[in-house]
Amino acid sequence: MTPMTPTGTTPAAAEQPKGYTSPLPTPRPHLGHALASEWTKMVSVRSTLFTLGSLLLTVIGFGLLFISQSTDREFVGISFTTPALFGLLVGQIAVMVLGVLTITSEHATGLVRTTFTAAPDRYRVLTAKYLVFSLTAFLTTALAVFVVGVSAAIVHDGSGSGSHAAGEWLGALAGCLYVTLLGVLALAVGALVRHSAGAIAVMLGLVTLPPVIGAMLSVWEAAAPIGQAVLRHNAPVALMELFGMPNGGGGGASAAPTGTSHMVLILLIAGCAVAASYVTVGRRDV
Repeated sequence: MTPMTPTGTTPAAAEQPKGYTSPLPTPRPHLGHALASEWTKMVSVRSTLFTLGSLLLTVIGFGLLFISQSTDREFVGISFTTPALFGLLVGQIAVMVLGVLTITSEHATGLVRTTFTAAPDRYRVLTAKYLVFSLTAFLTTALAVFVVGVSAAIVHDGSGSGSHAAGEWLGALAGCLYVTLLGVLALAVGALVRHSAGAIAVMLGLVTLPPVIGAMLSVWEAAAPIGQAVLRHNAPVALMELFGMPNGGGGGASAAPTGTSHMVLILLIAGCAVAASYVTVGRRDV
């Protein structure tokens, strides 16, 4: 027969530790916590400062240089935001690099294991990465374009520059969104590849090779229709169209499709890549 303690319990029961209750509040995890975590990661690493700083320097620097060397009459056929295009054609690389590093840097350092241990819901973590990156990239790009556009409006707002409607600013915002979607696509590729150099190489190929491939295919008569389609649908032409460059920088009236078709195309491509990243991240090991 098991002896009883003076309190009426067995010795084994008396020796069992009581449950621990933390004195700190322990709220249920939600998306806001993941957003705060991803924002802390983004602002605490030097890659964010370098990439976004190079974006601002390139877009604003090239834009102001163009403005200082142009006349009022040259703005009759282009918008005030068009000078930002010259720097953005290079600056978009910084956005794509930041998109890749947003996720691949954690795989390179092994921090992704800590992240998924603290937040087992991988879909929530990935969603937070997409949201934080998209908002940061869009606001930074829009700020650079706004500075260039306002500078052009101040310097060349004379009668010789013609009339400028408010719609050109909407086109510039669409261009900023296009660059942001390129960054989102880069983030998705980074989630699929899990290697910084590999993902950056893929994105550089997707942006820079289509004009070259299109030009090569256009020389071959049998593949000329495909080549012309590639030449009309690529990132540089899309930005030229959205930022008010006449005919998307082409020579004919139908050299480039409308800006809407470019936006639909990048949304479809980025959407498919994002969906694939959710499926892949949710199924494989880190």
